[in-house]
Amino acid sequence: MAKPPKTAITPTRQENYPEWYQQVVKAADLAETSDVRGCMVIKPWGYAIWENIQRQLDAMFKATGHENAYFPLFIPMSFLEKEAQHVEGFAKECAVVTHHRLEPDPEGGLRPAPSAKLDEPLIVRPTSETIIGATFSRWVQSYRDLPILINQWANVVRWELRTRMFLRTTEFLWQEGHTVHSTAEEAEQETRQMLDVYADFAENSMAMPVIKGEKTAGERFPGAVATYSIEALMQDRKALQAGTSHFLGQNFAKAQEIKFQDPSGDEVYAWTTSWGVSTRLIGGLIMTHSDDDGLVLPPKLAPAHVAILPIYRNYDERPDVLAYCEALKKELVAQRFCDEPVRVRIDDRDVRGGEKKWQWVKRGVPLRVEVGPRDVAAGKVFAARRDVGGKGEGVDRNTFVAQISATLTDMQQTLYDRAAAIRKEATVTIDDLGEFEKFFADSAPGGLAYCHFVDGPEMEAQLKKLKVTARCVPVDAEEESGKCIFTGQPSNLRGVFARAY
Repeated sequence: MAKPPKTAITPTRQENYPEWYQQVVKAADLAETSDVRGCMVIKPWGYAIWENIQRQLDAMFKATGHENAYFPLFIPMSFLEKEAQHVEGFAKECAVVTHHRLEPDPEGGLRPAPSAKLDEPLIVRPTSETIIGATFSRWVQSYRDLPILINQWANVVRWELRTRMFLRTTEFLWQEGHTVHSTAEEAEQETRQMLDVYADFAENSMAMPVIKGEKTAGERFPGAVATYSIEALMQDRKALQAGTSHFLGQNFAKAQEIKFQDPSGDEVYAWTTSWGVSTRLIGGLIMTHSDDDGLVLPPKLAPAHVAILPIYRNYDERPDVLAYCEALKKELVAQRFCDEPVRVRIDDRDVRGGEKKWQWVKRGVPLRVEVGPRDVAAGKVFAARRDVGGKGEGVDRNTFVAQISATLTDMQQTLYDRAAAIRKEATVTIDDLGEFEKFFADSAPGGLAYCHFVDGPEMEAQLKKLKVTARCVPVDAEEESGKCIFTGQPSNLRGVFARAY
């Protein structure tokens, strides 16, 4: 009986997907648990990925007319209370500040000073609609002040009992866009535009195929009129909500008194939106592309495109090999990929060659290049692509440099195509509740199911039993007559259902 191939990550995806995920995070040196329960330390390689996400999205936001600003971390409790649905949706996740000073405890240690109790508790930002809305109420006086198009890069806190690095932590990093408009039509257009921006980024930068759709009432953002999301399918056939865009109607405007004088002189309430993505995108990146040897990164988001590993047996060979590597790096950096210089790192640490190689494999660098004395003499490099595995091959140095942009472009597309093929294989159309239950049985792999439905308590009860959720109704869904598989009532649209993170 043949032995299974050795892998850098144990357990494998097939053996234990949740633990495989945690081990990839660790092996790729992305993050680690912190001394604060439920929070994580994002390490340099992981933070560099977030910086690339942030930089590219920020450019896309600014290209659509948005500006960055910053708002307080603390939100007065009374602000949340003004919007009943909103506070109900976040109440169980809020961290609350009640005192502003510590003092020595007579029994030892420190305690909140009783005399320093706040007149009004402060909520540590779970999301900023209320505090930003209060600010907008001062900024908006006339229709001439509109639209207001603001984005904030920040951290938020949502108290979580069960955490998983990048996917669900008590504190996480994100961006949240908040806009104000004079008409419902303009606000709805903004909501859909930002959904398109997220989908564009997910597919073209992350190489992660997504479904754009509207959430059902039960999955809607607290206080929103409509919530839209991008939904991706991970390798374990669970869905991941990767970004959301909310049409808030006039709900928050009325709660926060955001009103203006229109051209006819009447005072009217504004229409608002909010939208956001977070460090959860890194979790999506890991689970979309990585394999049993570790992280696999799409070139557009990789902190380094090429890792050059000098190899020499003694210090006599070292000068020539390092000089060759430095010259190669200079040539590569002069090339362009997606209108930016190719990102290159030389790893000359005093670490054994095999160990060094596997560290870069596990970190997911797109191209690993090994250079030894024979390569220097022959004018070659030994190059390996991370997306296809294998040991690599010897390549003429000039050819490797000349083709670097095309190689990275091909890798980006290969990763997208692979993820799209996985999603296609895991997608079904179901018209019968029995078939639906079979598809999502504990022993079944699951996936994405397109089904007719009628939103309501009966559907939610059936889904809860199966641990399945309604992900969205695709924005490009065509009307189609059918019957809700949960109630038998007439339905003219199919929704997407899946187990999800």
